[in-house]
Amino acid sequence: MSIASTSVIQIIPRTRRGVELLLLIIAVGVSVAAYVNIGVTVQNEVPASTGYYAAGIALLAVIAHLALRFRAPYADPVILPCAVLLNGLGVAMIHRVDLGLTAIGRTKGVPFAPQQITWTAVGVVGFLAVIIVIRDHRRLQAFTYSLGLAGLILLVLPLVPGLGANVNGAPIWIRVAGMSFQPGEFAKVCLVIFFAGYLVVKRDVLTLAGRRFLGLDLPRARDLGPILIAWLASLGVLVFESDLGSSLLFFGLFLFLLYVSTERAGWLIIGGLLFAGGAYFAYMAFGHVHRRVTDWLDPWAIDGGQVKLGLMGQAWGGILGRGLGQGHPEATLYANSDMIISSMAEELGLTGLIAIILIYTLIIERGLRTALGCRDIFGKLIATGLAMSFALQVFVIVGGVTGLIPLTGLATPFMALGGTSLVANWAIIALLLRISDQARRPQTPAAPVSDETIALAVQKA
Repeated sequence: MSIASTSVIQIIPRTRRGVELLLLIIAVGVSVAAYVNIGVTVQNEVPASTGYYAAGIALLAVIAHLALRFRAPYADPVILPCAVLLNGLGVAMIHRVDLGLTAIGRTKGVPFAPQQITWTAVGVVGFLAVIIVIRDHRRLQAFTYSLGLAGLILLVLPLVPGLGANVNGAPIWIRVAGMSFQPGEFAKVCLVIFFAGYLVVKRDVLTLAGRRFLGLDLPRARDLGPILIAWLASLGVLVFESDLGSSLLFFGLFLFLLYVSTERAGWLIIGGLLFAGGAYFAYMAFGHVHRRVTDWLDPWAIDGGQVKLGLMGQAWGGILGRGLGQGHPEATLYANSDMIISSMAEELGLTGLIAIILIYTLIIERGLRTALGCRDIFGKLIATGLAMSFALQVFVIVGGVTGLIPLTGLATPFMALGGTSLVANWAIIALLLRISDQARRPQTPAAPVSDETIALAVQKA
């Protein structure tokens, strides 16, 4: 038998789109069941809007699924169902808070749940745009510095006179055509791509070690520029926009990607010291940061405070919760936005809160698995950064609501009321799925080699 006649069997991975469809059916079913349960418990009847809600969530899920089936067939089958489930449960809880506010006479105009469904549709349209337009994530590397500049512009837009708007005491919004947007949500996507593109080029320089201290190779002093710039930028967001959460998110993302790309623990030490110094300076110099820390240290000293009311609701919920529709989440300030995790814990208990955190953990784990399977460094860093953006947000939000760290005001991905956050997070999911499709897609087999070529190579050897 000749060498050339030996066949090589190529194992082609399955697309798993059928698994994704089954998980989507479960996610939609759980979301609709929660919505109906709330209506029956609070109003003693199935909500009249159940058909609209069920049809909307199901249709959007099917559209997203079909987009992946035809445009990214090898994409991860778990990420999309997790996002749909979180989105659906978020709308159900917002509907629950709407009913509670109506009952106590604190409602303001149109209920928020239908608006959230509308923004979900906008988010899915953005999801489709990313999947269809970006056919190869590696092409984004050519726009590294353009996206970095766009991210910085988005961050400073709320400071532009006549454009910026102060919503609920936070000057991090812009108002266009009578609608408010939070540009920082899109800035994090641009900055993750910028960080990834920058570190792909500069990681060899940043890997060089300087002095060795306590067994750790610290970076050279001349290479500290990037982390100092990131630190100053995050501190500027904190000072001028009073946005503690976004400041922590941006600096944490850059520091984590820097560590992943260089594998130097020294960067973590320097970044940790810079963060601690900046946090202490902000605590001493700025009143809004001081109030956040004071509320965290002694939440019971403030009547009607967010943290106090949220902790009381969670304590009342206990291990198994009061049951959907049987608590009073509307008693907590911003129960449908900043404190929606507290609302979930009150009605679903610690058990339900852990289940929600596990769903987020699945998204993060699948994102990191995508990074491991990706064949190019740029894609690895983007997938890592996007997955860790979820991890940092969930940690900061849950930690703030439960009293582990000061409350920062970040939006809970997919669940909290807010159109900007919802659209940006759907775009992040689309990017993760695009990269996972590239990572799981089988490589093109090499062309067969003839007997004459092999014989010639053997003679030359």
